[in-house]
Amino acid sequence: TFSLSLAGFVEEPERKYCFECDSEEQCQEWIEALKRASYEFMRRSLIFYRNEIQKMTGKDPLEQYGISEEARFQLGTHK
Repeated sequence: TFSLSLAGFVEEPERKYCFECDSEEQCQEWIEALKRASYEFMRRSLIFYRNEIQKMTGKDPLEQYGISEEARFQLGTHK
């Protein structure tokens, strides 16, 4: 069993989610799935794939959206 507390929402200042699993393995799978769903994981994935596409095509895939220079999508920056 593990719980996750979320704070900062106007409607609900603090909300707690409880997870109950049948095994330690299932618990670890849930934790990994939650990590993969995080903003930081998604940001890192975007940066990685952006760089891979740029290596393959020679073009920045975010340029067409006008966000290629935003610091949050650059390597070495942290939000």
